[in-house]
Amino acid sequence: MRKWILGIFILAGFVANAQNNSDKMMEQKIDELLKQMTLDEKIAMCHAQSKFSSPGVPRLGIPELWMSDGPHGVRGEINWDDWGYANWTNDSITAFPALTCLAATFNPELSYEYGVAIGEEARYRKKDVLLGPGVNIYRTPLNGRNFEYMGEDPFLASIMVVPYIKGVQENGVAACVKHYALNNQEEWRGHINVNVSDRALHEIYLPAFKAAVQEGGVWSIMGAYNQFRGQHCCHNEILLNKILKEDWAFDGAVITDWGGTHDTKEAALNGLDIEMGTWTNGLTASAKFAYDEYFLANPFKKMIESGEIEESVLDDKVRRILRLMMRTNMNTNRSFGKMNNQEHSDVARKVAAEGIVLLKNENNFFPIDADTKMTIAVIGENATRSMTVGGGSSELKAKYEISPLEGIKKQFKNATIIHSMGYASGPSAYGREIPSGLDADSLVSAAVDAASKADIVLYIGGLNKNHFQDCEGGDRKHFKLPFGQDELINKIIAVNKNVGMVLISGNAVEMPWINNINGLIQSWYNGSEAGNALADILSGKVNPSGKLPYSYPVKLTDNAAHHFGELSYPGDSVNQYYTEDIFVGYRWHDTQKIKPLFAFGYGLSYTNFEIVDVKLDNTLYTDKDVIKVQCTVKNTGKLDGAEVVQVYVGKPKSKVDRAVKELKGFAKVHLKAGESKIVMIDIPIEKLQFYDESQSEWSLEKGSYLVYIGNSSDHIIQKMKLKIQ
Repeated sequence: MRKWILGIFILAGFVANAQNNSDKMMEQKIDELLKQMTLDEKIAMCHAQSKFSSPGVPRLGIPELWMSDGPHGVRGEINWDDWGYANWTNDSITAFPALTCLAATFNPELSYEYGVAIGEEARYRKKDVLLGPGVNIYRTPLNGRNFEYMGEDPFLASIMVVPYIKGVQENGVAACVKHYALNNQEEWRGHINVNVSDRALHEIYLPAFKAAVQEGGVWSIMGAYNQFRGQHCCHNEILLNKILKEDWAFDGAVITDWGGTHDTKEAALNGLDIEMGTWTNGLTASAKFAYDEYFLANPFKKMIESGEIEESVLDDKVRRILRLMMRTNMNTNRSFGKMNNQEHSDVARKVAAEGIVLLKNENNFFPIDADTKMTIAVIGENATRSMTVGGGSSELKAKYEISPLEGIKKQFKNATIIHSMGYASGPSAYGREIPSGLDADSLVSAAVDAASKADIVLYIGGLNKNHFQDCEGGDRKHFKLPFGQDELINKIIAVNKNVGMVLISGNAVEMPWINNINGLIQSWYNGSEAGNALADILSGKVNPSGKLPYSYPVKLTDNAAHHFGELSYPGDSVNQYYTEDIFVGYRWHDTQKIKPLFAFGYGLSYTNFEIVDVKLDNTLYTDKDVIKVQCTVKNTGKLDGAEVVQVYVGKPKSKVDRAVKELKGFAKVHLKAGESKIVMIDIPIEKLQFYDESQSEWSLEKGSYLVYIGNSSDHIIQKMKLKIQ
């Protein structure tokens, strides 16, 4: 045994030495290239040459850098100079579930599989940088882009983002974590100045980015559109120079969001490396080469030539870009990638099914026996609507997409399936609403008639990826369901009491009808395998195990951002103030004792679980220790399933304002019917620190703490005390 352990240490030493030697050789190569590059060649590498590429230096063998949108799939090919699609015939891909779904799995291992698969597809498409994942915090349910992110809790987002990054980058493709930082709404996103405390910044809005850098080793970061303390985030002294590059020691490249650059000197001095998508005079008027009019192009060159900016500033940018290239398109050892294979479809289906959340199941409405002869009325536009298109930059050109109706028909072969739209939302169009040309009253009448003739009703509705729904470039206008769905649901219930609902969305919605339906499933924009995964859950082929990555308020003002009025959200078009501070999501509900409709971490199963024999390894700790939480999880039901043990920690009588509790650990455990497993969850004491604004650093408060163990933020099985000395 001792020889085996010694062998492991020797191997680890060899690996570390090999990596150090590789890094040293890479830096030497970068030094050699920099010495050979002209000023014009270095300048050119700092800005775009097309919509999704930046130039290399052909005479030195430095290739172009190619990027693609794609937090949940590689976007179709865009034209060189405009936003139109190039209409290639070989750029259809596997659409993976949106990141809200991935977060809802509470499964880091599955996040890694997701990252590997999407990285393989990006590599096959010869992309060097994948513009994702997104980890901005879910602050308001009106944010049109929440579906691209990983929920309201910084710990959950931090744990889930790291394996995604490692999986993508394993393919020699750089993940580009976005949008750094505080891009928590689409309304006025291009200029709104976010005012937030240092404590909320570091405790809520930055942890997932920090984990991406320090634990995930991410190779690129995308700046946000908005401003923070008077500077745009794509060239922000505090966020980029001080926090990202100095404090976190990020050695990769910072890329703008498209059009996120506003000033040459700020861009040069405040941490930006690659400028993309700028709309300059050079793009609206004839020019020899329009991209040379970017802020980091000719204007940057003139400042260097005049001595206003030192060339060393440029060299640092080029060094970072070359480092990014050495890891991607100048890495001769990277794979060729894969696309649209069965393994990718399997990952997409697995993530979708494991992320779907069962919210209500009165009288065991779900699962529905697929072998029983019955008439099922499937009502709702979302039963057939494509959800891979629309949504802005994350829209996808999927090779195929199984709709919910198609998935249901394939699995419920003995049932008579009748479908009625019930409502219509109109076609997708970025930046504008296009109303449907269908008659709303006729759609409602047909749906009610279908419901009256059915044994059961499956209502499949919610939001979609249209403008003012879940879509980039605009927030939702209200909290209720759009297109008259609330009224439609009530009319359906009036003629058939046997109603189950599937909500497809990336956001919480108001539910005035919740007490009158039998079952409720939260689904997401689940990509190519959406319909198959949903049918797996509806039929019981897969036991639901997803947990909500955000809180569901009863009404909009129960959400902290909306509680404080318009200056908190959406702001006055110039400034907005995060008045709720650190109290986001369940932190707000707990502290204010506002009961959510559905809590963060909540999700039901078709089987039953017990969490018993909960204990800590100690009750007294020092700042260097690790809390070891142990419990036994029992599947006491008749079906195989999975439960998520969640560990929260709180500090009563703290010297600073704190939430009642905060998520600090979780573990997903899969159990066969009747099976039990011991679960161990480690929580380093340093994870209990708060950001001390008086010292501008993290601080650990000594004294008594409470550890909460449960399976959602509002369902705690046991509380235990510990003390830090």
